[in-house]
Amino acid sequence: MAVDEVKTAQIQAKLQEREEHIRESWVKAMEVRLVRDELDKCHKGEGVNHYENCKWLADKYLSMLRDNRVKGYKVIDVQ
Repeated sequence: MAVDEVKTAQIQAKLQEREEHIRESWVKAMEVRLVRDELDKCHKGEGVNHYENCKWLADKYLSMLRDNRVKGYKVIDVQ
């Protein structure tokens, strides 16, 4: 009976770890969405000067797009 309890605890810990990973990944993706919305507001508000006045926000958005992708918990190595 002890072996089953250990295995059950390991499975539950792994599932908890997966859920946390996916949750963090989605939180980062939603942060990107918020930055995109702010960039849209900046573009509309600044008008023709949006290239100069919103550049920092556009750079932040591009860097976040590269880094904050939604990633699953499995890693598949394809060679």
